[in-house]
Amino acid sequence: MTAAPSTWKATIRVQRVDPNSADHLERALRPEAAREVPRSRATLSRPDDRTVALDVEAEDAGALRAALNAYLGWVRLALETERVAGGARGGAGSASRAP
Repeated sequence: MTAAPSTWKATIRVQRVDPNSADHLERALRPEAAREVPRSRATLSRPDDRTVALDVEAEDAGALRAALNAYLGWVRLALETERVAGGARGGAGSASRAP
């Protein structure tokens, strides 16, 4: 039987078509990456102008799962906010409002 790793690691990479969208995503995630998630830590980077990478390390599998759920939720929220905000400016995917 092999010993469990002392640190569990995962990388979330999000590629955007537009570098400005990657900039928005990075700015949205930076405070969250700095936030303390129990038994884990994250490092945000930009491998290229269209990609945002989040390296997550955790003490155990449960902590990694919880951290990934949190960070993926923040990624989804940032992308959805950008989509809706783009629609509010008259871009694709506009949100309709009730009168």
